Amino acid sequence: MKLQKLYYSMGEVSEMFDVNASLIRFWEKEFSIIKPKKNKKGNRLFTQKDIKNFQLIYQLVKVEGYTLEGAKQQLKKGYKPQNEPNQGNVVSMLEQIKKELLLIQDTL
Repeated sequence: MKLQKLYYSMGEVSEMFDVNASLIRFWEKEFSIIKPKKNKKGNRLFTQKDIKNFQLIYQLVKVEGYTLEGAKQQLKKGYKPQNEPNQGNVVSMLEQIKKELLLIQDTL
């Protein structure tokens, strides 16, 4: 999901994640990392950072099946989604590719 705007409305966020606005409000209360700004009318305005944090929470709760407490603990530990490789994994994958390419080169 590519984010381009500075602020997103409640409707836009709930649409992005295909959830009700009430769930967004609930997660906002439960997770301190969600801190939307509010305009003069009191409407929530979510930043790109809020959206990324929602992605993490959504992944933990909806996809991986964590409880809210479990999700909070994972976030405190610095949780990163499994499909997001860390730097060490990338380096080892590149080294493996290099070895395979060198083997192919030797056979030519």
